[in-house]
Amino acid sequence: MPDDGWLAVCGRDEIPRLGARVVRPDGGEDIALFRSGDDHVFAVVDRCPHRGGPLSQGIVHGRSVTCPLHGWDIGLEDGQAAAPDVGCTRTLQVRELDGRIYLRRDELLAAAAPLARAGCA
Repeated sequence: MPDDGWLAVCGRDEIPRLGARVVRPDGGEDIALFRSGDDHVFAVVDRCPHRGGPLSQGIVHGRSVTCPLHGWDIGLEDGQAAAPDVGCTRTLQVRELDGRIYLRRDELLAAAAPLARAGCA
């Protein structure tokens, strides 16, 4: 997968289980990589839709993260805030190959663009 539109950002073991790691590929937007208890890796823009808090500093539970600022629960699969809260953060596709985590270059470029509506794009 060296140059087919995917960029290696870290090793799987560099993301703690039930924790996060922040990467900033190519000097762009901060991307939070989360590893769930069932060992899935997720990538979201490291910004809560409520007040921009760093989701990477939140608590991972199941396939969600709780923002450390005001307690919003954000789904790691779709970036959506759990009801009754409304909003989302951008999610990115993740691939793993030989213990390395890859993100799509085009999605990294789009991550810096504002979302056009309250729902996720």
